[in-house]
Amino acid sequence: MNRRKTGSRHEEQAAAFLEKQGVRILERNFFCRSGEIDLVARDGNYLVFVEVKYRATAVSGEAAAAVDIRKQRRISRAAQFYLLRYGYGEPPCRFDVVAIDGEEIHWIRNAFDYCG
Repeated sequence: MNRRKTGSRHEEQAAAFLEKQGVRILERNFFCRSGEIDLVARDGNYLVFVEVKYRATAVSGEAAAAVDIRKQRRISRAAQFYLLRYGYGEPPCRFDVVAIDGEEIHWIRNAFDYCG
């Protein structure tokens, strides 16, 4: 299976997991020149930008560790563009990570702050 198909499958898995937790998925794979956001969701009053990471084994480290500062900056810039594009103004926002390590799913709320 290629990486894009694997990624899509795990993004769907993460979306289903979040929906079971009461989170409403607004958009999948938002692309802009600044980067990509895997999932955009609503959790109560929060607009949530979600990065999904998958690792089959811990050989190359845990999935959450792959969301380094470079990735955080790209997600932050894409989130800023998303807010401007859809006219959200400044709603309460959060950056979450759904890390899938093998069969375990870890939802890290507020995983990082905006990196402008």
